Amino acid sequence: MSAATITLLFLLFAVVMFVFEKIPLGVTSMIVCIGLVVTGVLDIKTAFAGFIDSNVILFVAMFIVGGALFETGMANKIGGIVTHFAKSERSLIVAIMVIVGLMSGVLSNTGTAAVLIPVVIGIAAKSGYARSKLLMPLVFAAAMGGNLSLIGAPGNLIAQSALGEIGMSFGFFEYAIVGLPILAVGILFYATLGMKLLPNHPVSDDDSFGGEQDFSNVPKWKQVLSLVILVLTLLGMIFEKQIGIKLNIIGCIGALALILTGVISEKDALKSIDLKTIFLFGGTLSLASALDKTGAGAEIANIVIGALGENPSPYILTLVVFLLCCVMTNFMSNTATTALMVPICLSIAQGMGADPRAVLMACVIGGSCAYATPIGMPANTMVVSAGGYTFKDYTKAGLPLILIATIVSMVILPIAFPFFPQ
Repeated sequence: MSAATITLLFLLFAVVMFVFEKIPLGVTSMIVCIGLVVTGVLDIKTAFAGFIDSNVILFVAMFIVGGALFETGMANKIGGIVTHFAKSERSLIVAIMVIVGLMSGVLSNTGTAAVLIPVVIGIAAKSGYARSKLLMPLVFAAAMGGNLSLIGAPGNLIAQSALGEIGMSFGFFEYAIVGLPILAVGILFYATLGMKLLPNHPVSDDDSFGGEQDFSNVPKWKQVLSLVILVLTLLGMIFEKQIGIKLNIIGCIGALALILTGVISEKDALKSIDLKTIFLFGGTLSLASALDKTGAGAEIANIVIGALGENPSPYILTLVVFLLCCVMTNFMSNTATTALMVPICLSIAQGMGADPRAVLMACVIGGSCAYATPIGMPANTMVVSAGGYTFKDYTKAGLPLILIATIVSMVILPIAFPFFPQ
């Protein structure tokens, strides 16, 4: 059996396992990583190169920086201040979506959702509004906010990593060219017509989210310093080129500063690192290497191009990539979707002689549209019991948002990221 065939079989295995999640995502990607070594497709060094990838180092650092904000209760405080001023259900939905969208642009969207879920449930209890109408906008905004910066979601960095291999890159806020209009239109939609689509379920208060975490024993200086270090870390990342220090090193400096100043203990810092994301990312990068090395990615690209005809319209190709990522991401992790699709999209772009940035942007934005199922992203799953949601609730409220994201993207992408720039 050829190396390309073995790689395609591992790709098929990964897709099926990611969809049905009978075993954890990280375990699936490690099976693929080890399997590619055992079958001789990759050597050990190439297979495990993903675990020392600069983006993995950045993930670890930002998990600690974000973790400090959550551990000290500062993230909780930020959420509370903003939502405090909302007087009606409509203004509450807007306030929640704005704050979550902006926070998840620079922090983990899962972490942002996790810290604000108890806050929003507390607000629902005090205001008398149904929590089911507030929690779904919260998790949707977390997903949309991930497209505001380079560090907003793991998928953004996967595309950046692939571009780096060919000497190209996205700017720190370049995803926001498409992501910000989607977030703005999404907020507008749920503040108007979409409000009617949000489920209205009575939920009992005897669930695990009933009580808010108590941060009263955390010293004020720790809360302030966690925010100051986060802001300085982000400023460092925004001005990366000017100061000449790489993103991942800036993140490490921020993480080390938090531990050395005692804002977060070493134990809590290690606890805040999401190893599932690390194993998923590192493992699936080995599959990306195999798709590239064996030519299997190019084969898939040729099949896709062949199916679209002799000279495929760049517009049609962008739409096909976007919709394919949209469908896949609702049944598997958006990180896994992007990790699987990026090398394929890169091969397609190079095969056409097109700007890879155009195809990868469509891939990443499409891969973030995990709104139509409760398994599309961790934040969706987190609120299922708290909101009393069914599978249909997500489909009913989430499908229109996918349609909105598709329309906005198809208008902006060809203008901001032309296939064949002059």
